[in-house]
Amino acid sequence: QVQLVESGGGLVQTGGSLRLSCAASGSFLSINAWRWYRQAPGKQRELVADIRTGDMTNFADSVKGRFTISRDNAKNTVYLQMNDLKPEDTAIYYCNAEVRKTDRITYSYWGQGTQVTVSS
Repeated sequence: QVQLVESGGGLVQTGGSLRLSCAASGSFLSINAWRWYRQAPGKQRELVADIRTGDMTNFADSVKGRFTISRDNAKNTVYLQMNDLKPEDTAIYYCNAEVRKTDRITYSYWGQGTQVTVSS
């Protein structure tokens, strides 16, 4: 079994910064890709950022220039650095990992979510 544990959420004022972390534990070969999603009250879950093999990254238009995503393969951890936060960034943030269990089997796992609240 693979577990993803998130940390780093909290309450911050507009313009502030937070760094989210998500660490994977368990038995697996590697992590192909990491993704951060968020879900605000009454809205659908949306993809915020992802990082894939070769450290290729992708960001939602709403966070480009403000958020960065990085990974530490030795620690099986992904980070989401969020700068210049805005009230509309308020949401529960979820990490997702595309985990290679064997040479032929890949599964998707989710973290439990961490609340980010940006006050105006």
